[in-house]
Formats: sequence, C-alpha cells, structure tokens
Amino acid sequence: MLRVGVYGANGRVGKLLVKNLSEDPATEVAALCEKGGVDYQAPEGSVVTNDAKIFLDSCEAAIDFTVPEATETLLKAALDRPRPLVIGTTGLSAAQTALLNEASRKMPILYATNMSAGIALLKKLVQMTAEKLADFDIEIVEQHHRYKKDAPSGTALTLAEFAAKGRGWELDAVRVSGRDGMTGERKREEIGVLAVRGGDVVGRHTVGFYNDGEFIELNHTATSRETFSKGAVRAVKWLADQPAGLYDISDCLGL
Repeated sequence: MLRVGVYGANGRVGKLLVKNLSEDPATEVAALCEKGGVDYQAPEGSVVTNDAKIFLDSCEAAIDFTVPEATETLLKAALDRPRPLVIGTTGLSAAQTALLNEASRKMPILYATNMSAGIALLKKLVQMTAEKLADFDIEIVEQHHRYKKDAPSGTALTLAEFAAKGRGWELDAVRVSGRDGMTGERKREEIGVLAVRGGDVVGRHTVGFYNDGEFIELNHTATSRETFSKGAVRAVKWLADQPAGLYDISDCLGL
C-alpha cells in the first residue's frame, strides 16, 4: 500500500484528496501538511505537521495543491528528501519552475495545471486543430469560481501553449489577455486568453477556432473538484513506479 502525504490538506482539493486516498485500497493517508493544522479529524495513524521536512519524512509520495510559495518550500525540502511528487499548483514563477525542473532530476515529479483526463485529451486536440486550421483565429475563454486567485488559469495557459505549438509560435509573443479601448484590428498571429470569475464555477474552458463563415469550439467543463483529486490519486499511484524526471498527466494516461 502506498503511503501518501497531502500537502495543503485544508484546501478544497486537499480535503477531497484525503477522502479519495482513504477510499482507495491501494493508498493510505500517511501525512498531512497545513500551516495551522487541519480543521477536521485526520485519518488514524497519519502525521499532521506544518513542516515540509517532517511531512516528507512521513510519507512515500506526496500530492501538492497549494500556492506557489508553499510549493517552492516543498521542492526545496524534497531536494534532500526525494519523493515522487504530484504537483497541481498553478501560477509558478520562472524561478519556481526552474526549481521544479531541478528537483525532477532527483525524483519523479508529475506537474499538471489540470489533473483531469478530459483536459489531457483536449490539449492534444487543440494542438492538432491549431495546426490543421492554420487560417482560423484562436481565442480561449476560461471560467472559474470567485475565489480563484490567479488569472488566466494555469489550464488556459497550458491550452494556449499547445495551440501556439500547433502553429509553431512562441506563446509569449502572441498571447493577448483581455482587450479594452481602441485596440485595433486583431492580428493574425494572436491567441486571446480571457478570464471570467464568479459564483461556484469549478472550471470551464473553451478553445475557439474562428474563420469567415464558420467556427469550431472545443469545450471542457469540470462539474466536481473530485475530477482533479481523483486524477491526482491516479497520477501518484502511477508515478511511484517511475524513474526521476518531469512528467505530465498525459504521460500517466498514455496519451
């Protein structure tokens, strides 16, 4: 049985991870890490701590859905305590991404801005469509609940990266996030990424390909956060048997 730690155990996804790991016959919750302790009854036998080092010492693998600063702390601790890590934190800086890459040379790390199977497939479809429909304009709209802190979402940016890859573009050179005022005509080499926030929307992403006389829209809607937590549990079970390296949810699914 794989002894898994949940880093960010009080979070919306963190609590679901505790539930899903406890229900899975192949895993058990070995450790919980949260700044002020957990606000529920921890599974019997699990270690509750706010120290990333103690946390890693108490588990065989870990799942992290937190914020960039917390993920940075975990990665620094893991450099001396290599463990398979599944990380779903979005909004990492360039320096934090570099730290992620450095850590992946010592341990297997699966990093994905979205753990759902649907998004993993959607990325492939977006890249293919962007390549085949080369004359179509690409616009991405993402919707999330009012509490989401980063915009655009990490998933939207990942989808934009795959769209840019399909066109042979560098995303930073063509991405436009929001429009206001006299912006002029839309450029041909442009990918719009727009964010909507409100209510309790778990997550909806639409990648549209627009041309004169026709358009295609590829949609993915998450109706439950368990889409992400169950995806992460599936990922950590797969990752535990992999060598050091940086992986994506597509690797886990064989896409």
